[in-house]
Amino acid sequence: MLLELAQFLAREVRAFNVFNYITLRAVLACLTALVISFVVGPAMIRKLTAYKIGQSVRDDGPQTHLAKAGTPTMGGALMLVSITATVLLWADLENRLVWIVLWVTIGFGGIGWVDDYRKVVRRNPKGLSARSKFLWQSIVGLTAAGYLAFYTNLPAQTVFIVPFFKEIAYPLGAFGFIVMTYFVIVGTSNAVNLTDGLDGLAIMPTVMIGGALGIFAYVAGHAVFSKYLGFPFIPGAGELAVICGAIAGAGLAFLWFNAYPAEVFMGDVGALALGAALGTIAVIVRQEIVLFIMGGVFVVETLSVMLQVASFKLTGKRIFRMAPLHHHYELKGWKENQVVVRFWIITMMLVLVGLSTLKLR
Repeated sequence: MLLELAQFLAREVRAFNVFNYITLRAVLACLTALVISFVVGPAMIRKLTAYKIGQSVRDDGPQTHLAKAGTPTMGGALMLVSITATVLLWADLENRLVWIVLWVTIGFGGIGWVDDYRKVVRRNPKGLSARSKFLWQSIVGLTAAGYLAFYTNLPAQTVFIVPFFKEIAYPLGAFGFIVMTYFVIVGTSNAVNLTDGLDGLAIMPTVMIGGALGIFAYVAGHAVFSKYLGFPFIPGAGELAVICGAIAGAGLAFLWFNAYPAEVFMGDVGALALGAALGTIAVIVRQEIVLFIMGGVFVVETLSVMLQVASFKLTGKRIFRMAPLHHHYELKGWKENQVVVRFWIITMMLVLVGLSTLKLR
């Protein structure tokens, strides 16, 4: 919207051409999302509190969490509003990749919203059934995967890239690309959701990974840089840096309210949406393995749940004191802030490893 306005004004005032630079609009998107969230956030938290949309807390978990009962949840809606508004303001709305990422983000956010609404408003502890949630996630994920598979114009846009190796890339074909894309989007969405169990734990890694993916998106969408660094050139992918900037800005603003002790939780509406957005962007810029590396905390948290469930069903014994993994460390005596900050530090190191693949090939 503002890009089109700037392009119109640039006909008379050349200075407005500066808004054609993706890097500038990505920075402005970050700042815009930050401001929108800061302005809207307090009012939204008051509304959620007034409507008594409070978080329920498991009584078999760490006892320190019992005091969190009643804290407003569904705060992820704040980020969805901020990200959507910012992207509509600063992104190139003629770019189809922008719309597909928005579709996935809002779609998964809608699924999370229904789940949260049933849990905290309708007082249905099961929320959206696992089968229904998986069905709707599959519909949104497969729709995006199918579109991306047939949107691509170059074979390089559907190859599976192995980081650190310049010449290793496997052509997937349409079917393989759809299957992989589906699992990346749905898997990342649920991984972020499982990690969202402590104040600030999920949002800061999301911000860091989103920012790093913005760099990959810019490189993939730049013909010169992509050729120099040995990446496939994805026309239009650079515009996704604007979305990454919006995710980073909205996430930082949300952390302001979500930092310990949290004034609001993001709920499924935020966690599912953000995870799906990261997965979709990673697929478009052909960096699925890099996402796996940078999101190592999300991966380990998910694996801890899978191992815990499998072990209990097969042997009747639990591997961890409690899953996901962050609760295990709490029950071992770590303070909540210690768990959160240490997981942030691990994510920061993993993001740096992921970024090193830009050149180490």
